[in-house]
Amino acid sequence: MNIKHIVFLMLPFLFISQSMFGQTKGENLVQFTGIILDGTNEELLPLPYANVLVTDHNRGTYSDFNGFFSIVVEKGDKVEFSAIGYRTIQFQIPDTLTDNRYSMVQLMTQDTINLPETVVFPWPSRDHFKLEFLAMDVTTEMQDRAVKNLANETLRKMRSEVAADGNENADFYLRQQSRNYYHIGQTPPMNIFSPLAWKQFFDAWQRGDYKKKRKEDRDY
Repeated sequence: MNIKHIVFLMLPFLFISQSMFGQTKGENLVQFTGIILDGTNEELLPLPYANVLVTDHNRGTYSDFNGFFSIVVEKGDKVEFSAIGYRTIQFQIPDTLTDNRYSMVQLMTQDTINLPETVVFPWPSRDHFKLEFLAMDVTTEMQDRAVKNLANETLRKMRSEVAADGNENADFYLRQQSRNYYHIGQTPPMNIFSPLAWKQFFDAWQRGDYKKKRKEDRDY
């Protein structure tokens, strides 16, 4: 019997073993889906962009804007949920599942980290600072320059002409997101239904603020 006959006889066994291995591997796979919520408060808001890591295989995904995630895992895998400012949670996929789908709702709580107190002194001691402060020579030119830089016209011109930097734009965007998260799932309140806004309107009406504005408009 030559080599060709041996290979020809072994081919069916190779196909059977590969199909059995693939079938066993496929039966072990699970479509793992769920929603990650912020469980710190009773509102249970979705937690977007939280990390979902399968530690056994060093791969993962992240939740979308609504806190939803979906990933393929194997039975018995360990999954780690983490997000900045929240406690890391580990979960193990049950190895006794009879279905190839598994869903859950994962709650995450905020984690507060207390940093040690740090005191920064510009001088070695208060006595040194006092001596340097009293010895500082503030000339008339420096005083005039400070008054000119702090004038209302100069500050108003800077506010209208100087463009916002990256930090200011990021803060503005984060404040917008915070307002959207605060009213998520409900209609934002309108000032027309706010008693405080109506009180401010009547107080301004009694003071005659609107009359003053109309008079100034006629002057212009």
